[in-house]
Amino acid sequence: MCPRNGQPIRPGRQPTHARSTHCPPPGSWSTMAPGKPRSIHGPSHARRRRRATLTAACLTALGAMAATLTVQSSAHGEEPAPAPLACGDGSYHAEAVKSGSTWTARRGGSVVYTGDDMLSAMSAAVGSLTPGRTSKERVVVRGSGTMSANARLSLPSHTALDVCGTIDVTGSGSGDRAPVYARGVTDVEVQHLNVTGAPLYGIFMRNVTDVTLGQIDMRLSAGLGIRIDNHGDTSVPARNIDIGDVYVSGTSTHAVETYGVDDLTVGTVTARDVGGSGLLLNDTTNATIGTVDAVDAGTGTGYAAFRMANRNGRIGDSYGTNIRVGQVIARGGGRGVFCVSESGGAVIDRVDIADTGNNAILLENCYNVTIAGQSGSVAGPGDIRIAARSEFANSRDITLQNLTVTNSAINESPCADNLTVRNVQLVNSRQNTC
Repeated sequence: MCPRNGQPIRPGRQPTHARSTHCPPPGSWSTMAPGKPRSIHGPSHARRRRRATLTAACLTALGAMAATLTVQSSAHGEEPAPAPLACGDGSYHAEAVKSGSTWTARRGGSVVYTGDDMLSAMSAAVGSLTPGRTSKERVVVRGSGTMSANARLSLPSHTALDVCGTIDVTGSGSGDRAPVYARGVTDVEVQHLNVTGAPLYGIFMRNVTDVTLGQIDMRLSAGLGIRIDNHGDTSVPARNIDIGDVYVSGTSTHAVETYGVDDLTVGTVTARDVGGSGLLLNDTTNATIGTVDAVDAGTGTGYAAFRMANRNGRIGDSYGTNIRVGQVIARGGGRGVFCVSESGGAVIDRVDIADTGNNAILLENCYNVTIAGQSGSVAGPGDIRIAARSEFANSRDITLQNLTVTNSAINESPCADNLTVRNVQLVNSRQNTC
């Protein structure tokens, strides 16, 4: 598949019961001579560069998979994009390496930690980076180990972390503890991260800007996967957040959650057997989401594969379209799509929802929402429901289109303002609208 910000582009439906194969993130390291640090660009530059080289990157990835193709320079003499780097590849500024049971952290030729504790080694490596730096420096972790659920690795500004191993979280903790933590910082990147165990959060970030998360894999037994919010100062959103390819299973609550974020890009969220939503956006604006693929997300609850809540998509007092979702896939669980509490401004291009225990789609007190802008299917027993609570303004400007609805129903109560239902095929289903 072709990489996009470190995650595959999925042009159509993917298997919903198996983790997808994904390309490692390209990062932002330019090619230089071996042994020399590669230049590190800011997130805005990196985004522009990724967009500008998307086609070449796709060709490179396809050529690598086929093992037969060589990407040629363009007719204008442009060099092809380099192949994506695997975890740990490329230059770095510090590293933490496990050999046997011993961790060693180094900055260049200087050893800054030797011992048996993974967190201490990672912290020492991060702490050895240039103080007061204004450009990103990279730490590579090579090896697996354990961390307490009551501990955290804090990332300062202008730091990239690449963990080539697994962090297993043990014990119990409280508050906002997470194996990877950032607060009040800018320009941080987590290129690869694998977490197991029972953390409170796998990644927790608060009041941050210019964040990139690449290939993230969390196979947990409790907690929440990734949370990014602005709850240290709600007057200022967390901003410019780029999440690549995330796989989360086994959480007691959500796989990925944002609250108070502006300018969010998400490639793919794959959620399996999570206690809450696959992707939950609260009070988040200007978001572009690729794919949400959830199996058994929020079983027995009102949560959904994809949920928008708490004035999500509201900019000022209006709901112009600013939340764009490529695809939502849901099997089982609570709901497929849930929009609630004065949220809206959203278009979901494609939906593939079946066998939910609650509503397949519930739009409650939501405004300017389009379901299946391109195509979609909804199969029962869950219905498609347009609803409203009396404490908020009635739902309005809702469009359901390009859908095949099977063994289900479209139910509207109370009557929404300006509901449009068009190009919808009902198969053993009823439309109960005003």
